[in-house]
Amino acid sequence: MNRPPISHAQTGLIMALGAYLTWGVMPLYLRFVSWVPPFEFIGWRIIFTLPVCLLFVALRREFAEVLRVLAKPRLVAVLAASALLVGINWTIYIAAIQAGHVLASSLGYYINPLVNVFFGTLFLGERLSTWQWLAVGLAALGVSLLAWDAREMLWISLSLAVSFSAYGLVRKLAPVESVPGLTIETLLLLIPAALTVFWYSGTPAGSAMAHGPANAALIAFSGLMTGIPLLLFAAAARRMDYSSLGMTQFLSPTVVFVLGVTVFAEPLRPLQLACFGFIWAAIAVFVWDILARRRAMSAQVAPT
Repeated sequence: MNRPPISHAQTGLIMALGAYLTWGVMPLYLRFVSWVPPFEFIGWRIIFTLPVCLLFVALRREFAEVLRVLAKPRLVAVLAASALLVGINWTIYIAAIQAGHVLASSLGYYINPLVNVFFGTLFLGERLSTWQWLAVGLAALGVSLLAWDAREMLWISLSLAVSFSAYGLVRKLAPVESVPGLTIETLLLLIPAALTVFWYSGTPAGSAMAHGPANAALIAFSGLMTGIPLLLFAAAARRMDYSSLGMTQFLSPTVVFVLGVTVFAEPLRPLQLACFGFIWAAIAVFVWDILARRRAMSAQVAPT
């Protein structure tokens, strides 16, 4: 008996799960390279991401798109802004994980989709439903708890959420495909990255890449840890409807949260737990609203 073929959407879901699971277990990888200074690690991450991006561009035959964008100064300027934002996001995330603030990082990416909704209203003229405003309000209540008693967690979470939402907003406004865009962003960051690792090579500790072949391989692996999930995400986005893709986004911070409480044994204070409770409630309202809208749309287009 032949099995039915996997649909386009099912393939997209598998790819999305692969991307978000990879991002979710990222703290485990960062634990192995926690001895590398955050700025130096970011430098090496950028350097080793570039060949991965170029490989993907070659496989997808998108070199013409890369050259098209590079010939337009305005697009290059937009991608320079997005490169700066993603560089800030990476640096904060890596520094936070190395400092043991795994839960703060998890919360930042829980808040991220809700910040996306808010940015869409503020900058793109999108309208929020009553339920979406309720979700934003619940998230704001949760964040206010951190402002009351967990300021060291608050700035990390908000910085991660806002920087990545701003990155997404800039990329949304730039008419550039995901893989060529990431390739150009990496190219734009390459010079500061090279200068950074060169500076660290002159310090008493020396270059992190000089601490044995095993450590060098671990650092070089950051290129795959960056490029592979981004490629999976880009492919999933072409195969799935955007609301379904958005719902799978919560898998990554959930994995990070579980790792923070278990593997990293980070204490969860009552106010932090209450904050997560408000954020989870906001996500539940947000997802429920998306599902309700999809059912309503399906009912409208269904044959009578």
